Amino acid sequence: MPAPFRIGYGYDVHRLQQGLPLFLGGVLIPSSPHGAIGHSDADVLLHAVCDALLGALALGDIGTHFPDTDLSYKGIDSKILLQKTYELVAHSNYKISNIDCTVLLESPKIMKYADEMRHLISNILNLNMANISIKASTSESMGFVGRQEGVAAHAIALLYRNE
Repeated sequence: MPAPFRIGYGYDVHRLQQGLPLFLGGVLIPSSPHGAIGHSDADVLLHAVCDALLGALALGDIGTHFPDTDLSYKGIDSKILLQKTYELVAHSNYKISNIDCTVLLESPKIMKYADEMRHLISNILNLNMANISIKASTSESMGFVGRQEGVAAHAIALLYRNE
């Protein structure tokens, strides 16, 4: 019998490059001088959430379902990937209890966009905003995040069996 509760962890990282748009949590961050490089729109936050949901169900990872070798995903809006991932959760007869996320980015400061991100994610996942946490941190000028070479995100999701 399937477990009544499932927990999943997601992590994603992308290199940064000047002149590209930066999408986080489905939101364009207008004050960023650099954006993430990727096959899709490179939204590390939504990718980490997808991986957390897929991991909770032991369904592999985002690369398994949306490979960067498939040209149909080239430049795709990560909100679409999150919607498709949510459909897999619903098809597996689970519901999302809550999601907790952390974005690691030296600059710009992104917490003023967190409620917009939470609202957007809550609409896609049919989840109350109160059950979505988004936090931000720097790496104190250490490592690739500190040197502003990349952005990273962590996410954890708790699912429960839909009775």
